[in-house]
Amino acid sequence: MGCMGFEAGYLKLYRSGELERRVRRLEARLARCDICPRKCGVNRLARETGFCRSGRLPIVSSYCDHHGEEPAISGHRGSGTVFFGNCNLRCVYCQNYQISQSPDAQRGREMDCRILADKMVYLQDELGCHNINLVSPSHFVPQIVRAVFEAVPLGLRVPLVYNTNAYDNMDTLRELDGVVDIYLPDIKYSSDVLAMKYSQARGYVGYARCAIKEMHRQVGDLAVDDRGVAQRGVIVRHLILPNDIAGSEESLTWLAREVSRTITVSIMAQYYPCFRAPRVPLLSRKISAAEYRRVVRLVGELGLENGWIQGFESPENYLPDFEAEGHPFETKKDSN
Repeated sequence: MGCMGFEAGYLKLYRSGELERRVRRLEARLARCDICPRKCGVNRLARETGFCRSGRLPIVSSYCDHHGEEPAISGHRGSGTVFFGNCNLRCVYCQNYQISQSPDAQRGREMDCRILADKMVYLQDELGCHNINLVSPSHFVPQIVRAVFEAVPLGLRVPLVYNTNAYDNMDTLRELDGVVDIYLPDIKYSSDVLAMKYSQARGYVGYARCAIKEMHRQVGDLAVDDRGVAQRGVIVRHLILPNDIAGSEESLTWLAREVSRTITVSIMAQYYPCFRAPRVPLLSRKISAAEYRRVVRLVGELGLENGWIQGFESPENYLPDFEAEGHPFETKKDSN
């Protein structure tokens, strides 16, 4: 069911002056950065860098009309996707490792917030995208909110999608209340030991679960328009990992019992051993058919009826190439 007379939340905040106040509060925190759970305390305004290896300016590695997201996100005109460089995690199997784990290469892709605002409006107006999809945004929240503030007078009006690994700071998420329309978090692990081992994410389970609960409090279950395109709400992604490293049963059971059985889930079968994973024995292969069927069965048993289950097909179809010229998914799009 859609939202009657939908208007992106940030427009109301802009008119009231609250969006500008949020920008100022968030930017001030960069002087002793506590934007994500790592709370490195570096002065990013003075170009100091912490774990995410990012300073004052946002790093935009790519932006495009993405047609390979969930149907409610990509719709029929594509999702206006902005891929931010660097990351606050170090996943050994990251499929976006070309941009998330290459800080020296990404330094040349820093972008002024006003230029980022222009790119958002370009995705909306020139490419006709349904939304602005912010991929790996957690370490750039102040810069993103600044860009949105500057984009509103340029005509930005489509929903914002916060596409996150869920290693998010609660104080930061509260500043996004009313700014973000659609949350698209991962739920990667149910074990802090494995989260630390494979993503260097201390306390991931607690942070991610608190984050998802807060996201759901802000925007609720997924609401779509009459064409099935998302306007507001939460979609939780869960990537099946080999050898049950993701802890699928525990995470999905928590989601159904502690958040909502009506929450929308996206079960992803696209795992492919990228980056350092080929040298990590438990992550060096794709998932098996039995592992896939187990999670599919679990979703049904838990009554999680809303969402999508990715087909058990060639995971290579979902791999981007950020070193190619142009669209990082162009060859995939052309071959489908």
